Amino acid sequence: MTDLPRALAHYAALGCHVTQHDETYGFAARAGIELHLTVVPDHDPLRTASAAYLHVADADALAAEWAHVERTGAPVDTDYGLREGWHIDPDGNLLRFGSPLASRP
Repeated sequence: MTDLPRALAHYAALGCHVTQHDETYGFAARAGIELHLTVVPDHDPLRTASAAYLHVADADALAAEWAHVERTGAPVDTDYGLREGWHIDPDGNLLRFGSPLASRP
């Protein structure tokens, strides 16, 4: 992250419980998952962005909840049995999320 207050506000908008440890470190927690957010002054999203995958019960429900937040992609069915969507935070970090497809006949 390059701006911790902005990151905390962003993750709060995604429904996370956010806390700040100090001026360079904070946390975003939701449904038993905790992301550690740290300021990296020379962070360059083109070189140093990260990614995380969140397994969720309902990818469509999460996408609907996050629809008001910019850079959230609607879930699509994959050929490997998951329904997956994505979100990119203000620092270029990718959160992919997915849930199992409904049973096929």
